[in-house]
Formats: sequence, structure tokens, C-alpha cells
Amino acid sequence: MNEDNRYLCTKCYGGYVPHARWRLGYSTCLPCGDLQAREVKHTIAPINKSNYMYISDPEMLKQLNPKRTS
Repeated sequence: MNEDNRYLCTKCYGGYVPHARWRLGYSTCLPCGDLQAREVKHTIAPINKSNYMYISDPEMLKQLNPKRTS
């Protein structure tokens, strides 16, 4: 059985999603996936001796680790 390993991108409909990427659950090509990742304005950070915390403000993230300079 010959399986076509090319899946059409669900965002731009012009690029193809590699089979390995499709199997991981991604339905966008690499350029569209990169654009989506750059639009995200939050992160999840582990807190010392606690659980994970949703952070949407970069200043709050800087306060969690004051020893880091950048």
C-alpha cells in the first residue's frame, strides 16, 4: 500500500506538512507554524518548590529570576 506522506497546510493551503510533523499533531507547514508561535504572548514557568504558573507579562517573568541579567 502506497501512502502519500504529504499533507496540505490548514492555514495557507499552499505548503505541505512533513509526515513526521503531521504525526505529532501539527497541521500547518513550518513557515505558518513559525508565525503562529511568534503570535503567542504568554509562557508557562516552573516556580521553585511549587507548581507551574501562567505568565503573560514579561516583567513578571523577570521578577521570578532576579539574578538573571538578560
